[in-house]
Amino acid sequence: MLSRIAESLFWIGRYVERADDTARILDVHLQSLSEDPWASEDLTLRALLAVMDHPVPADGTLVTRARVMQLLAHDQLDASSIAGSMIAARENARRARETVSSELWETLNTTRNQVSGPMRLARPHDYFGWVRERAAIVAGIMDSSTSHDETWLFVMLGRSIERADMTARLVQTQAQLRDSGPSWSTLLRAAGGYEAFLRTFRGVASDEKAAEFLLLDRLFPRSIVHALDAAEDCLRLLEPTADRRGVTNDARRELARMRATLEYSPVGETLEVLPVAMEDVQRCCSEASDAIKARYFPSAAATTWMGEAL
Repeated sequence: MLSRIAESLFWIGRYVERADDTARILDVHLQSLSEDPWASEDLTLRALLAVMDHPVPADGTLVTRARVMQLLAHDQLDASSIAGSMIAARENARRARETVSSELWETLNTTRNQVSGPMRLARPHDYFGWVRERAAIVAGIMDSSTSHDETWLFVMLGRSIERADMTARLVQTQAQLRDSGPSWSTLLRAAGGYEAFLRTFRGVASDEKAAEFLLLDRLFPRSIVHALDAAEDCLRLLEPTADRRGVTNDARRELARMRATLEYSPVGETLEVLPVAMEDVQRCCSEASDAIKARYFPSAAATTWMGEAL
């Protein structure tokens, strides 16, 4: 597979997952503000912007819901926003048009048109629900109509790395805001895992168990450990030849190190330093992404023209 095609597939997975998870994070925090009249909107939204790596106004300007919606939901020029991510996913699908299925292309193209048009006027909760549905359609098409070969693996690799990063951000907001932020049960609902959590722990709920579920559960697809493990599997299948010297893939080594750190550290110790642990997960995902780019998507050498010859 050409490296430019592989890179486009990788970023389709990342951008669609980024839009999905950003919608989940925004939905839970804006609903939390609506339900808690004593919460400071400015402080809560400042913390949210910081966790999402957006600059926070330092001149005393109040951060409002409208401003956060513009920055994180509707900004079409910023690929970290929901609209920007969906548009970027469609552009990457266009670059890999000969590889992606017609169903996937039509879904991403329709999503781009709607996110730039009528959905800008939708109420926030309706908008976030629509984004989750569009992401679910993309996931369903990938699983049901795409051969599980390199095409599928690169998309899943991008999705898994992004999911680990965004779940870490979801958990980090609770760790930083504590009582003024959403509860752990609310975070579980945002991740679509509340019912799965209750079945796992037989209805005995606690904050510690909820955090453990989102971080460490190997069977829940949105847990950090599950996402890191899925990314490792994709890298292993992309290079099936056994290496006698151990793991030489830098991205796989970084992901495995982070997964092992989470799995083998006592839960209590991890929860004591939860903000730092979540920053480590985000740093791991960034470094793994850089290693993947260096290994699979090397930048082409600059084209030099010499007279009529290339």
